[in-house]
Amino acid sequence: MDMLSGLALGVQSAFAPTTLLYCFIGVLLGTLIGVLPGIGALATISLLLPVTYHLEPTAAIVMLAGVYYGAQYGGSTASILLNLPGTPSSAVACLDGNPMAKAGRAGVALFMTTIASFVGAMIGLVILVGFTPTIAELGLKFGPYEYFAMMLLGLIAASTLASGSPAKGIAMVVLGLLLGMMGTDVNSGQTRFDFDVPELMDGLNLVALAMGVFGVSEVIGSINRVHGGKAEKISMRSMLPTTKEWKDSAMPMLRGSGVGSFFGALPGTGASIASFMSYAVEKKISRTPERFGKGAIEGLTAPESANNAAVQTAFVPTLSLGIPGDAVMALMLGALIIHGIQPGPLMISEQPALFWGLIVSFIIGNIMLMILNIPLIGVWVAILRIPYNVLYPAILVFISLGVYSVNNNTFDILMVAIIGAIGYAMTVLKFEAAPMLLGFILGPLMEEHLRRSLLLSRGDPMVFLQRPISATLLACCAGLLLWTLWSAVRRAAREAAADGAQPA
Repeated sequence: MDMLSGLALGVQSAFAPTTLLYCFIGVLLGTLIGVLPGIGALATISLLLPVTYHLEPTAAIVMLAGVYYGAQYGGSTASILLNLPGTPSSAVACLDGNPMAKAGRAGVALFMTTIASFVGAMIGLVILVGFTPTIAELGLKFGPYEYFAMMLLGLIAASTLASGSPAKGIAMVVLGLLLGMMGTDVNSGQTRFDFDVPELMDGLNLVALAMGVFGVSEVIGSINRVHGGKAEKISMRSMLPTTKEWKDSAMPMLRGSGVGSFFGALPGTGASIASFMSYAVEKKISRTPERFGKGAIEGLTAPESANNAAVQTAFVPTLSLGIPGDAVMALMLGALIIHGIQPGPLMISEQPALFWGLIVSFIIGNIMLMILNIPLIGVWVAILRIPYNVLYPAILVFISLGVYSVNNNTFDILMVAIIGAIGYAMTVLKFEAAPMLLGFILGPLMEEHLRRSLLLSRGDPMVFLQRPISATLLACCAGLLLWTLWSAVRRAAREAAADGAQPA
């Protein structure tokens, strides 16, 4: 199927009344949770996973995707007005957005972030449409050897390129792999790591794990540090930028979209890294870098376009190869599998209506978001005044209802509470949960492809090095680990030299 025929099929699928309704619900919820600090797209999508059981696959994925990219639009609002990032990727917006608000330019900052988000999303969509079918064709040449090596590379990249300590990232990936092994072994029928608990014979519930780690732990951590705030009244006239601000934002938005599109398609990076990299690029090439951090418009529009482009292109490896690039994509992958759809090279040919309908819905959803965000900025500002001690009980109730509805089992609620407490402890100790969730999702798939490869090769592990693609991917894994080790040693040596140079 050529691109024009696919887009025509996508228009027919995306403009169905049910799909349009759930697209609107998704982007509206995404914007709302983006504005509210301490919740995030990951927790919201995990909450909505049980709801998708009762929806058509296209409507379900469209709604979840709308939450994902809708959160990028709303995340900058709290960053600009209160210096509280609604999402991790919008933390960069605090650097120049909040100084603009303090200077009485909050309306311009909020307006330009919406425009930059739309531009970045559209450019990311063009790249998504152009590259996904090509990558899918290459993916048809992959066997179990190549899939195992690619998943291993994705997990290593997720752990070593994540923020914080690479060793902690690798440890969390390994923990996720171990959690993914819980339950009954498909080949032997033996139970593993179930601790004689009958409810764990089928493994750990993905929804319970996601809700506990990202939902309950965020609520626990936010109770005492996020409160209702005050914000100025925003008028439509105050949002209009000057001609100079339009000119100063044009090229940064294009460059930010390019940076975001590149990093969004890489496993383990995502919107947060893309937005910070885009900010660094703009500050590096600027003739007046001293303006950054004091209200530079390009320091706001470039990262905003980058994180929205990254969100769109994050679907490239997920849809074309079945490899999630970050924790949210891992949940999207889980949602597809729940509906009996296997993402990968055959998805475009076997599920054309779903794939192209999803693409067209992205365009519709981003248009909805641009129309929604500009006039509703005053509404989001009012919501920010709600005290968090009123919000968090409602969030916990929805978490409990959501996880109970999966299996109608109170044991899952207990597991959410336990996992939430562990997740909060991980946050305090600065262990990131996202690599663990990636390991949990990819672990069973990696085990399946590894066993299949060894069966086909009659137990010879050297077959992974005898096939060019898998050997190249494994070499990349080794190179990435060596580069991470070398960087850690160099950093330690630099710190030791700096300590030695200080006077006693």
